[in-house]
Amino acid sequence: MVKHQPLQVYERQLCLSCITGCYGCRWKRYQRSHDDTTKWELLWSFILLITFCLLLVWFYFWWEAHNDYNEFNWLLYNRSGEWSDGTVPILATTAAGFTYIAFLMVLALCHVSLGQQLNLHWLHKIGVIAALFTTIVGMISVNQTWWQEWDVIPISLQATGPFLHIGALAAVTAVSWIVAGQVARAEKLISQVVVVLLYLIVLVGLYVVPLYINSPCIMDPSTLKPRPDVIGHQGAPMLAPENTMMSFQRALRMNVTGLEADVAISVDGVPFLMHDLTLRRTTNVESVFLDRKEVEASYFNWTDLQQLSAGLWFLKDDPFWTVHTMSQKEKERIANQSVCSLEQLLKLASYHNITVVLRLQRPPLQHPHYHSWINDTLQVVKQSGISQSLVIWTLDANRALVRQEAPDLIQASVVKHSPQTLLQSNISRLLLRYNQADTSEIRDYSKAQINVTLYTVNEPWLYSVLWCSGVSSVSSEAPHILIKVPYPIWLMGPVQYLLMWLSADFLSFAVVIGIFIFQKYRMSGMRSYNPEQIMLSSAVRTSSRDINVMKEKLIFSEVGNGVSGAEELYGDNGFDYYTNQGISQ
Repeated sequence: MVKHQPLQVYERQLCLSCITGCYGCRWKRYQRSHDDTTKWELLWSFILLITFCLLLVWFYFWWEAHNDYNEFNWLLYNRSGEWSDGTVPILATTAAGFTYIAFLMVLALCHVSLGQQLNLHWLHKIGVIAALFTTIVGMISVNQTWWQEWDVIPISLQATGPFLHIGALAAVTAVSWIVAGQVARAEKLISQVVVVLLYLIVLVGLYVVPLYINSPCIMDPSTLKPRPDVIGHQGAPMLAPENTMMSFQRALRMNVTGLEADVAISVDGVPFLMHDLTLRRTTNVESVFLDRKEVEASYFNWTDLQQLSAGLWFLKDDPFWTVHTMSQKEKERIANQSVCSLEQLLKLASYHNITVVLRLQRPPLQHPHYHSWINDTLQVVKQSGISQSLVIWTLDANRALVRQEAPDLIQASVVKHSPQTLLQSNISRLLLRYNQADTSEIRDYSKAQINVTLYTVNEPWLYSVLWCSGVSSVSSEAPHILIKVPYPIWLMGPVQYLLMWLSADFLSFAVVIGIFIFQKYRMSGMRSYNPEQIMLSSAVRTSSRDINVMKEKLIFSEVGNGVSGAEELYGDNGFDYYTNQGISQ
């Protein structure tokens, strides 16, 4: 006859095992504990929270900076001399790090919700420190090399703020389940007060956040100004090589109202279109003139420039990841593109009766046309046959000479001045980066009859925000994307937004109150015991270290020595035990 003496019978808790196993490598039941989390582990939880918040900001920054990825890659090119898409590794590591830290945060919240002791595994601690360190280093690097891009965060919040507020409110409302459970389980009044007070501070803060959300898209729809004009920045460089005839022709097919180009001057006095100082990035100069690849573009004569391909680099580097969408015929046409002259661009603009924005680069001091480059450029403008009223002149130097030679040119400034200063200088246009003018300034310029053009605007959300701000035109590398935005992405009246804000706050408050009441009722009927520690009849509270030596076993013994085996097992550790005896014959 055999007597079965199970020391304890459990139901399987696979979900709990996965949560504690993934977070602290505590897969076994005896490894878990309901003891209070140690101060050391609370410190690691705080570090995890800080890392999550920093990564959230970092991830959001790069998500919204998509508008300026090409600008970032060009900055890297100027530093390294080699073109590559530097955003790919940054985005990959940021997404992986954020996913990992967010996963640990969810596990930590699950521990708190289930009343489990937090005990982050040492491998995760190394991962958290690595994520925190790389994020801080990345932020410092951006602050040193691309500091102006931080402005994309407050600008993007004008488009996403109202919706991020709703999402944050929903998340904090959901966390009330965990907070209410903690309050109900807490034995000390001071602990309950501190937890509730901290939670209420965060909750009330979210309730009043809309007071500080200032979006131009919260406005009376009847006051919305006409759709801003779109100027093709270097043509349509996402669809064809920049500053080439094909790029400008592609832009014209996207209904742009103007074309913007960078103008240099060759050693023999021919103005041509080139953004960089050298020809390395946008031509095959290394193949044709290997010994002159580092020579400035303005030191080449027009005959040499015509020998270069201005399209092969586009097919090779694929700077905007668009080559795979092109047909073989389009690729052949791209490969045959050559360096474009200013005269070619002006004749194209004159034929289509659209404006041209000229960004001029002065040649080096030793250049033969260092002193005559403005006159040489103006001579080409006058000989091209284009109406001077279609040409926007952005150079501040020698404006008096320019007005004398070509009085009908549209004078524009690329330096931010007050409306009064611009009017005194007879400047009717302002060309600025999109982060250099806020909504109030744009409206002040508009009242002074000064047209503001902001660059470079590639994303629909940014175009929508600037549209609501009242900007008259934007310069874009993606006219094929903006043409699909016939109306701001969202537009809401002040009364509608107020109703949405108050409704969300009242709904959140009602749910939080309901959850706290339910959790109090739910916990009031539960006994305050620890089902995970194998010490059901122990009168003394034992430490987690003592509990860890206990193993889940099923002891099969003879009737004569069955009880003594259990006594020996528990006698060494100082624990009481219980048995469920069942005798079968």
